[in-house]
Amino acid sequence: MAENTKAVMETVRAADHDRYLAALYAPEDKRDAVFSLYAFNAEIAGIRDRIREALPGEVRLQWWRDVIAAEEDRAKVGHPVADALRATISAHRLPKAAFDNMLEARIFDLYDDPMPSRTDLEGYCGETAAALIQLAAMVLDPVEAPRFAELAGRAGCTQAMTGLLLLLPLHRKRGQCFVPADILAAAGTSPQEFVTSDGGPGAERAVAAMIALAREHLSAFEQGASALPVSLRPAFLPLALTGAYLGKMETRRLPLNDVARLSGLRRHWLLFRRATQGWPAV
Repeated sequence: MAENTKAVMETVRAADHDRYLAALYAPEDKRDAVFSLYAFNAEIAGIRDRIREALPGEVRLQWWRDVIAAEEDRAKVGHPVADALRATISAHRLPKAAFDNMLEARIFDLYDDPMPSRTDLEGYCGETAAALIQLAAMVLDPVEAPRFAELAGRAGCTQAMTGLLLLLPLHRKRGQCFVPADILAAAGTSPQEFVTSDGGPGAERAVAAMIALAREHLSAFEQGASALPVSLRPAFLPLALTGAYLGKMETRRLPLNDVARLSGLRRHWLLFRRATQGWPAV
């Protein structure tokens, strides 16, 4: 295995183990490309954790824009993930605009501004997780992928919202609030109170509303998931875990300070079942 390929896989394994496991189900001739997409996502999603100030974070996002926008025959940049991503974009003719939109959406991560509304949150999910699913689908089967763009939108909202709920303790600790302000207001709290208080009725209602919103998108995804061709399953496989994560959160009632976790065995089983059997008709 080339050193570049190993570095890309290790990036995903370390930063996003669920997607790492899902990518292993991709066909061997498409697996490296899928890993490059997931490694890129891990790189830009983790900028806030590695670069504490917003301005240097924006500079890093701009660096990725420049790398992606560069002409295809430009010399390698010497960054394993960047070089692998450029090769994937070129080989599979992926739309560079999707990556630009993803990078634009990630600017929100660098600041502590509250998420204004549910619509804004769904837009953020669409430009990040949903776009990633659709790009992976285009790598796996460019003929079938366009037919399932709407389903990728539902899947991305489910996955991203579940991920944000899992990251609630981290986000609250550093003063970030991805729970939309209109949901918080309806629950009787505010972004400022949500990230600084120890919880309370308002916070519990807000988290319950977020879980319900994620489940709404999951239900919509499951309505159409039985039609997914086998060729596209690996792109959607992380959705095999979201229902279990949401169930854990509901059992714990208030995931403000603790992260819901699934055992390695259960994750492997859920992924294997969906990879081999798909999603049943609803």
